[in-house]
Amino acid sequence: TGASAVTAANTAKDGTGTTDIIFTCDATNGSYLEKIKVRPKGTNVATVLRVFLNNGGSSAVAANNFLFDEYSLAATTLTETAALIGMTIPINQALPPGWRVMVTLGTAVAAGLAITAHGGDY
Repeated sequence: TGASAVTAANTAKDGTGTTDIIFTCDATNGSYLEKIKVRPKGTNVATVLRVFLNNGGSSAVAANNFLFDEYSLAATTLTETAALIGMTIPINQALPPGWRVMVTLGTAVAAGLAITAHGGDY
């Protein structure tokens, strides 16, 4: 699963506000999240990607969200002669039933980011 065009900024550090859900755990047995892949879709300013775990409750309630980690993303410039550099973020976590993984950006970006989660259900 994932999000195909993450562009909006969210400066909240508690998982509230605009978020993109990139992974939802199995409601009965939970799931395992191996990694998250981040690919720029063109020209973007530098930003920070924040990864939050949500306990399945409303993400508007800060107590339901947990900041897992933050990752610096460099500015990118679209070109037809060189690959845009992506990032693979190792997660390697077993997650409880019904939990979700959400991402936010610290700064809005123009072209967006394609973010995919790689994992599976138990």
